[in-house]
Amino acid sequence: QVQLVEAGGGLVQAGGSLRLSCAASGRTFSSYRMGWFRQAPGKEREFVASIGSSGLSTRYTDSVKGRFTISRDNAKNTVYLQMNALKPEDTAVYYCAPMLAGKALNSYWGQGTQVTVSS
Repeated sequence: QVQLVEAGGGLVQAGGSLRLSCAASGRTFSSYRMGWFRQAPGKEREFVASIGSSGLSTRYTDSVKGRFTISRDNAKNTVYLQMNALKPEDTAVYYCAPMLAGKALNSYWGQGTQVTVSS
């Protein structure tokens, strides 16, 4: 069974930091671009960041540039999202997924991890 398990979320004050992880089991995603996405209450899921298979290519949505850093460890089949200078508007459930042609592969969504930033 293929699973992506996100972890590392929590409650943090504005300006604080969290490090999310996304561990894959059942298969390897080392050849895929991997992405982080988030969904806030009442809003659609949105793209946050992605990283190429080698880890050299990264992309970020404008609102997190300079604050979030995506990385990966293919040996551990894990993707990370370091989030610094958190803002209340970063509050959401965060998900990871493999990507193809610029879009998430929807069949791999996990349960996500909740990030709550208090003001």
